Amino acid sequence: MPALRTALLQSSGRPGDVAANLAALEDAAARAATTGAGLLVSPELFLTGYAIGDDVAKLAEPADGPAATAIAATAARHGVAVAYGYPERDGERVFNSVQLIGADGARLANYRKTHLFGCFEQEQFTPGEHAVVQAELAGLTVGLMICYDVEFPENVRSHALAGTDLLLVPTAQMHPFQFVAEAVVPVRAFENQMYVAYVNRTGPEGEFEFVGLSTLAGPDGTARARAGRGEDLVHGEVDPDFLAASRAANPYLRDRRPGLYASLV
Repeated sequence: MPALRTALLQSSGRPGDVAANLAALEDAAARAATTGAGLLVSPELFLTGYAIGDDVAKLAEPADGPAATAIAATAARHGVAVAYGYPERDGERVFNSVQLIGADGARLANYRKTHLFGCFEQEQFTPGEHAVVQAELAGLTVGLMICYDVEFPENVRSHALAGTDLLLVPTAQMHPFQFVAEAVVPVRAFENQMYVAYVNRTGPEGEFEFVGLSTLAGPDGTARARAGRGEDLVHGEVDPDFLAASRAANPYLRDRRPGLYASLV
């Protein structure tokens, strides 16, 4: 099975300007396609911006809203699947969500962030209730998660046990927590034997300073691609053959003793 070339869009876009951020996704998809990428991943709440206060609810859209339609057209136009972060409106509730659109423009999966970080998120969003959301893409089982979710080991282990090969994690990681990108994410990939695409915002936004360092971590615990602190589009390969070999050699999941851990859940 061929590797899936994956593009990580490290950018904060233009907070509060959905049209500008849709245009940025169009440009990134076009650039990703020229490199042979089959998947483009953008950061948490890329569609609207993160630190925009109550405007996040005003700009929220349904999962099948106008922005989804526009991004589906972008994906189909360039033949690149797109995962994007956005505020999702469902009736009176607003969720911090990520949606995966296939390279043919089909909506493949939508995930609502389950672990909300800090006062801003807890005031603006309703937490999701489904830890494991997956889709099939290019022969891989792709899982979805958002930022703070990946810092809970039980969350990522649930994906491992469900067969996730590539975990997409749009994020808004801020100073002083850059150790998550540098250390936690590669360890999560290693201990769960999967690829993890952790894609961050960058630069100042409101009261926050986003640290960049977007990372594609492999099942060997190494960063297969890593951005710096500024705007960037970096690429890495998700190799199914390497993943299979790594899983055969690494005994972590085989040597688990779930009966000993019952008290943890």
